[in-house]
Amino acid sequence: MLCFQCEQTDRTGEVPGCAGALGNCGKDSGTSDLQDLLLYAVKGIAQYAVRARDLDAPDDEAAGFILSSVFTTLTNVNFSPTRFVALLREAAAVRDRVRARYEEAARARGLDPRPLSGPAAFEPAPDMPGLLGQAAVARVDHGIALVGPDITGLRALHLYALKGICAYAHHAHVLGRHSEKVFAGVEEGLAYLAESPTDANELLARAVGLGHLNLAVMELLDAANTGTYGAQQPTAVRCTPVAGKAILVSGHDLKDLAAVLEQTKDTGINVYTHGEMLPAHGYPLLKAYPHLAGNYGGAWQDQQKDFAEFPGPVLMTSNCIIEPHARYRRRIFTAGPVGWPGVRHIANGDFTPLVRAARALPGFTEDGPEQFITVGFGRDAVLSVADDVIGAVRRGDIRHFFLVGGCDGPTPGRDYYADFALGAPRDSVVLTLGCAKYRFNRHDFGEIGGIPRLLDLGQCNDTYSAIAIASALADAFGCGINDLPLTLALSWTEQKAVAVLLTLLALGVRNIHLGPTLPAYLTPALVQELVDRFGLRVVGDAGTDVAAALERAQS
Repeated sequence: MLCFQCEQTDRTGEVPGCAGALGNCGKDSGTSDLQDLLLYAVKGIAQYAVRARDLDAPDDEAAGFILSSVFTTLTNVNFSPTRFVALLREAAAVRDRVRARYEEAARARGLDPRPLSGPAAFEPAPDMPGLLGQAAVARVDHGIALVGPDITGLRALHLYALKGICAYAHHAHVLGRHSEKVFAGVEEGLAYLAESPTDANELLARAVGLGHLNLAVMELLDAANTGTYGAQQPTAVRCTPVAGKAILVSGHDLKDLAAVLEQTKDTGINVYTHGEMLPAHGYPLLKAYPHLAGNYGGAWQDQQKDFAEFPGPVLMTSNCIIEPHARYRRRIFTAGPVGWPGVRHIANGDFTPLVRAARALPGFTEDGPEQFITVGFGRDAVLSVADDVIGAVRRGDIRHFFLVGGCDGPTPGRDYYADFALGAPRDSVVLTLGCAKYRFNRHDFGEIGGIPRLLDLGQCNDTYSAIAIASALADAFGCGINDLPLTLALSWTEQKAVAVLLTLLALGVRNIHLGPTLPAYLTPALVQELVDRFGLRVVGDAGTDVAAALERAQS
């Protein structure tokens, strides 16, 4: 195996990347190889899908399969080799169906169907040894001896952006929101990679172009979430338990959380959120369930401690799962794209096994002391008081905005984001997205003229809110986003963050602080190119970075 898609990447060897028997995320080499093969097979579907769509014969069901399949290969999502074998078989069948649609549409127009090679011609072996023997052609560094590390890195940048896009698009898709533009964009991106491109300028340009596609996906997901559950509202969320039976829901998938809430209604079982599910409390149709009792624990990397101490069953939706500890392995369930060998998977939306487990387990025996975290400052909530915010800026009451977003993680250097947020001057506002917020969201930041100094905009899935707020402020002040008193510090961990970063670059946003380290697949030459073109900044000392941001804003 070779895997270097996230910040957990092993950097101790001569070439960065997790190799050998086991990656730092817990993924074994066989599962890694199967994931690479699945991506290879999906590229083959995309090759035919692009041609079929060009002939007005799209297969949107196949497009949905592409989204969900790619999602399973993200960091800390699915570790189940049997699931990947099944997906490989299904991918071949989907490819054959799309190929038949293309050929039929071509003949209907008097065209001679063109047989395709590469991933489009891939046939999965009948058994596990055969599949693992096929994996070499699908490795992320395949052909590096011919094209070199820079081209390999740019291909990886393109692929990992597509992974993030597929994840966001899948979240929207399960809520009934999709678009032909998004389906076509994903298919085109994967088909482009299937051709093994070698032009560095084109690769970088197309990667930044994927940022525009991701913006469309983020807008779609925002519409899916708010259209289904209502616009977020500022909400105080209890972060200590109450007595009673309990279920803990982690990950990102609001639809799964809603299903659990509905299926536990009037049962006396309390439901708690964990990790990136915390912002769910801001949605009116979710917080209307009185047994949505609060949030328990912290960010994803703390789950082994949090889940072990929770006295009920745990449901993991979407990313980010870590190897279940023996203390809770028999009471954790997965749903959607998530999987771990030996862990019970709920594939049909019927959470009866989860409810049954909650009844059998003790739950909390007493209430904890009352403590609260306020969430729900999505774009509608913030823009509803935009006049107050604009007035505060013009009066000089608010000097600067700091957006601290992205994923938290277990690697050293993450305290930077707490130091950065806590070091922001008292006449500034801190906005936050993603689970990096857990580094500082229990701190009392106070207010500025009734405006909270800490505004939790939601999950990483809610990035569109931040973009909409920044765009509205820029319009109000008659300037560009880069002219706003706004600094972005992004905590990078995995592929969703790559897609978001490319969106910001596509919008022309400069001077983004990214860290604590940069992706391992970006060579020094590629990093320098990003620095030169987009002013990207690797995080350093938090106090120095805050001071530099304020100085840039004043100049």
